[in-house]
Amino acid sequence: MVTDIADFLCGYPLFILLIGGGFFLFFYSGMVSVRYFPDAIHVIRAKQSRVSGEQISSVQALVSVVAATVGMGNIAGVAIALVMGGPGAIFWMWVSALVGMSTKFHEGVLTTKYKTLTADGKPAGGTMHIIDGALGPRWHWLAITFAIAGMLGTLCIMNANQLTEAIMTTFTTPEWIAGNSVVNAVSSATGLDNVSSFRLFVGLGIALIVTLVVVGGIRRIAKVATWLVPFMVGLYFFLVLYIILTHLSEVPGVFKLIFTEAFNLRAGWGALAGIAIIGARRAALVNDAGVGTATIMHGASSNREPVREGLVAMLGPSIDSGLVCTLTALAILLCGDLQAVDGVKGLEVAMKAFGNAVPMGEFMLMGIVLCFALSSMFSYSFYGNRCAAYLFGERKARYYTWFFIVTLVIFAVMPLGMAVGFCDLFYAMMAFPTMITLLMLRKEVKSEIKFGLKNDCGYITSLTNQK
Repeated sequence: MVTDIADFLCGYPLFILLIGGGFFLFFYSGMVSVRYFPDAIHVIRAKQSRVSGEQISSVQALVSVVAATVGMGNIAGVAIALVMGGPGAIFWMWVSALVGMSTKFHEGVLTTKYKTLTADGKPAGGTMHIIDGALGPRWHWLAITFAIAGMLGTLCIMNANQLTEAIMTTFTTPEWIAGNSVVNAVSSATGLDNVSSFRLFVGLGIALIVTLVVVGGIRRIAKVATWLVPFMVGLYFFLVLYIILTHLSEVPGVFKLIFTEAFNLRAGWGALAGIAIIGARRAALVNDAGVGTATIMHGASSNREPVREGLVAMLGPSIDSGLVCTLTALAILLCGDLQAVDGVKGLEVAMKAFGNAVPMGEFMLMGIVLCFALSSMFSYSFYGNRCAAYLFGERKARYYTWFFIVTLVIFAVMPLGMAVGFCDLFYAMMAFPTMITLLMLRKEVKSEIKFGLKNDCGYITSLTNQK
């Protein structure tokens, strides 16, 4: 029953809310993500965006959000979109990224406007604080709904499970696992089979790495993300650049294929709509625009200027759904074999493409996937912690962090089953309160745009003079 409900909510209702609502905000705001993208670049370069004081800066908030959203979805999710919708799905991922940028602009503006202070004087934000501050007690139940869903929906069920699966598939064989004496000893002691015992080892390793980062709180998470995100995106860029340079003559044909297949009417309007929906849905699940997680991280920044934070926040989808997803699509379309894929597969398709194009490419990609997955876990632990703090108070929220760490080991070993249904259900329960709130407060954001971006970016020009 849980799985059926989750499948229904995460299907067309969630798609219509995130994409349909996102398009409405995009046009209502005057296409803010298009008109003010250059100003967002100027703002992120400004010195003020890097000043954090005792908390995190706007730039650190952005890279922490990107650390969460740039994950396996940027590789496996793009591969799934290509398998299901063909090259044309990538174009609609780009369109969805533009829409997602506008949604995240609204999230950044509102979370900064309605952020509160914790007992120790640190800024705290999120959809729950926006609802309480802007909509009042009548809507407190919606804030509670988001916080409960955020606390449980940000548990890294898929990341822990699929990262363990990827490590096991890449670096071991069934024969090696069966013959390993340590694995056999653990199996004898625990009663688990050999595969589950090996997954337990991997889960413990993942939990140890995550513990070293997340127990240091948001400042340590932000510091690690500030180093890790540019490194992993840069490494991925150079890996794909090698593929592009070695297949340079084929690159124009790939882009032509993306655009022509995006509007391919050979199979009728229904097929075109299907391709558009596949691409847009994948992008929405990759960049988390409208889900509300970004409101928590940007609400924790030291910045108190709503428009500035909104401009910084809207750069997130351009990095994950724009840059990283495009890199993945180019690599797969240049070196992958989509015709040979049996069923819907993601990471396996990408691994084969990189393995075909780059010596030891599948192992290098595995290293990048490891970084992507771990960075997501760091940020998601903070999201859940903030939701727990809202519900139970700051002192009790630390117990959630340890609960989060323990679940990484459990999710690494257990079959996905119903757990994924619960995760998807809570994910949808985060998106509905967030998008409803953004739509209800759209006029406030528009007034902030008029105030903060008056005279076509005169305000931003004055800000960037501080860099």
